[in-house]
Amino acid sequence: MFKITIFVMLFSLSLWGGLLDFQTLEKAEKSYKAGDYNTSAVAYESLEKQNDALHYNLGNAYYKEKQNDALHYNLGNAYYKEKHYDEAIKEFQQVNQEDLKAKALHNLGNAYAQTQKVKEAIKAYEEALKIGDDEDTKFNLELLKKEQEKQEKQKKQDQDKQDQENKDQDKKDQEKSDQEKSDQEKSDQEKSDKDQKSQESDENKKSDEDQESKEDQQKKSDQEQKEKEKEEKEADEADKASQKEEEKQVEEQPMQEGEAKQAPISDMQERKYEQMLDKRGIKTLMVPIKTEGGSDEEKSAW
Repeated sequence: MFKITIFVMLFSLSLWGGLLDFQTLEKAEKSYKAGDYNTSAVAYESLEKQNDALHYNLGNAYYKEKQNDALHYNLGNAYYKEKHYDEAIKEFQQVNQEDLKAKALHNLGNAYAQTQKVKEAIKAYEEALKIGDDEDTKFNLELLKKEQEKQEKQKKQDQDKQDQENKDQDKKDQEKSDQEKSDQEKSDQEKSDKDQKSQESDENKKSDEDQESKEDQQKKSDQEQKEKEKEEKEADEADKASQKEEEKQVEEQPMQEGEAKQAPISDMQERKYEQMLDKRGIKTLMVPIKTEGGSDEEKSAW
């Protein structure tokens, strides 16, 4: 910014001075041609004085600019020595004079290198070498380039390692996912088989229970039928025994033809006798019987 200000100021002075010089020079030439040598000499002396002032002011401007550059350069070195590298970088960046520019760029590269800004340091060294050849700058540049290659190589190795770890982790995650899926499918299949077996077992159990129930009912029915048949058989045998007993009693009673009247039978005997005849298929009604040779009728039924 300071350099631009100086340039504008010098350009303005030069423009204004050039206009005055032209007028003074024209006056000196006219006076010389007219033979007015005194006036011509005064004009030429005025031009010389103006040029001397211009050179003086320009020299002061360059001197001040150089002083400012030296100030930034020295201040940057002081910050660098104190290891305040960021402040040193700012000061070195403000140096513009070519006789200090190369040194400032060299020191700027050193400050960048101290802050691990390798790319910026390499660029500063390369800019310094464009201004002038320097062995220290070349050495530092080559050293940093090797360091950069080393860092890039290490960065690539780290990236490859990270990529491989990510790949291995993805593979493990996939295998774990596949295993979990397989285990889940196996568990679901086992559960399904277990449910199916349980259902089949329940059905078989129910079928067996139904079969047992049917068998029990059949056994019960058969038992009831046997008991009924047994009761009927016992009843039939009892009837037969009763019939035989009655027939035996009838046979044992003495019968004399033409003698006393036959004794009447009881109601119970009558019913048993009717049941006996009914079982034999004989449908007979009991009727009163008249005794021979008598006038009276027997009213009692057999």
